[in-house]
Amino acid sequence: MNKKIKNHIISIAIALGVGGLSALLTMGNMDLYSEIVKPALAPPSILFPIVWTILYTLMGISSAMVYKERELKTAETNRALIVYAFNLFLNFFWSIIFFNMRAFLLAFIWLIALWVVILIMIIKFYRIKPLAGILQIPYLLWVTFAGYLNLSIYLLNR
Repeated sequence: MNKKIKNHIISIAIALGVGGLSALLTMGNMDLYSEIVKPALAPPSILFPIVWTILYTLMGISSAMVYKERELKTAETNRALIVYAFNLFLNFFWSIIFFNMRAFLLAFIWLIALWVVILIMIIKFYRIKPLAGILQIPYLLWVTFAGYLNLSIYLLNR
């Protein structure tokens, strides 16, 4: 198998694995979404796994692009991948905080931290490989929308 394709497959599998494990750990509490008061722009629950699968795939592709540049820009690439790993950490725990703990305000604060880390990641990825940064813009936009949903749910369900 081509090394480039192998790196992309591994990178996508890591991102999807983080998302899949988080979903598995919150699966028993997903009914919460149908039980709570939601804002007017709240999408149907079926949309979330579709969007997240696309976003995790894009994360994997862009992280593979950055990883590929490690021989040319070692320190910069390492820092970017550390930010990426921290992003995955924050992303992983958000749904646990929101769905399992039902701590909507804490989840919103956590999401703000995630948003900031995504923005930093986009900048770092872009400096290494512009397309890698650009591929993360839909993720930032989705997390921005998730912030609106999260804050609205907190305010509507206090």
